[in-house]
Amino acid sequence: MAPTLYDEKPEPGDLIEIFRGSYQHWAVYVGDGFVVHLAPPSEVPGAGANSMMSVLTEKAMVKKEELWDVVGTNKWEVNNSLDKKYEPRPARVIVREARALVGQELPYCVVRWNCEHFVTELRYGKAESRQVRKAGETAVMAGVAAAAVFGIVALTRSLLSGSKKEDKNTE
Repeated sequence: MAPTLYDEKPEPGDLIEIFRGSYQHWAVYVGDGFVVHLAPPSEVPGAGANSMMSVLTEKAMVKKEELWDVVGTNKWEVNNSLDKKYEPRPARVIVREARALVGQELPYCVVRWNCEHFVTELRYGKAESRQVRKAGETAVMAGVAAAAVFGIVALTRSLLSGSKKEDKNTE
């Protein structure tokens, strides 16, 4: 049995978050041990969306696979935390729409339309990716920090060059 964060059994329409180290892969549970998820077309069943193709591709395939095949050896959990922000659609609608999309090739962009956008669109009718937002916030903070460091270095150089000019003037 694959590792899980807890022993809760997913219900149809639940979002499954799979922890893959530096990122999370997302799927929607459709019942009977199966999930529907957005994955690169070249990915073989059971590869678990671990390949770099999931970042580099511009197209992805909607696949229905067994939960354990998608999870592999990774930890996972049911994560419907956006239920606090959005009203979930009825489970039968989520499952019906997810199954209807299986086999379709869709546009893919790690920032604008990824596996998390796909499943939140199914569950809530709104595409959202918290990991993209969090990565963006991290990048902004890194940029602010870099700008602050650059500003301090520039100010220090300016002050030091000014004091060197004063020293030359006093000699």
